[in-house]
Amino acid sequence: MPRISTSTMAQHREWRRQQLVAAACEIALEKGGQAVTVASVAVRAGLSRTSVYEYFGSSEELIVDLVLDELSHFSRALHQAVSDTDDAFLAIEQWVEAALRYIADGRHLLAKALSAIATPKERAREIGAAHQVLLAPLQKALADIGVRDISQALSLIQAVTDVSTRRIETGSNAEFEIASATNFCIAGIRALVK
Repeated sequence: MPRISTSTMAQHREWRRQQLVAAACEIALEKGGQAVTVASVAVRAGLSRTSVYEYFGSSEELIVDLVLDELSHFSRALHQAVSDTDDAFLAIEQWVEAALRYIADGRHLLAKALSAIATPKERAREIGAAHQVLLAPLQKALADIGVRDISQALSLIQAVTDVSTRRIETGSNAEFEIASATNFCIAGIRALVK
């Protein structure tokens, strides 16, 4: 039996879980989300399939956890980007810039690789909630500015960032796309407030 190198069993379990998550991430980035299976993760991590099942009930559960981990990292990056300002317009600028920089830096590739995988319905709410957390800084900024229809404004900002994401992914100049999207969003928000 392998020696446990952590001070508590709980720490060991979390270390092992992170090891499995890292193996699954590598597989998803190398071969796509469809290649993430309990068997492939077990082989990559050097464990038996039954060991993987101690942490994840199925390949789909593992993928949901990967998506949630990635969304958590993305959320922290977005919240950190806006944490130093009380200026609502500046917060929106910084949010859009941080979101697109995350794309331009390639950090979204894991989520993209996993996006085509069907997730268990009971876990879909968790993913939806995690997406809402991404938008929380925008919601606050829009409310502070006095935007009446926050849902509409969020949809418009999301549409602009989605288009810019696709353009960045297909080779458009990232700095140009980030600046254009940011300026467009701010002008649009100013128009909604008038």
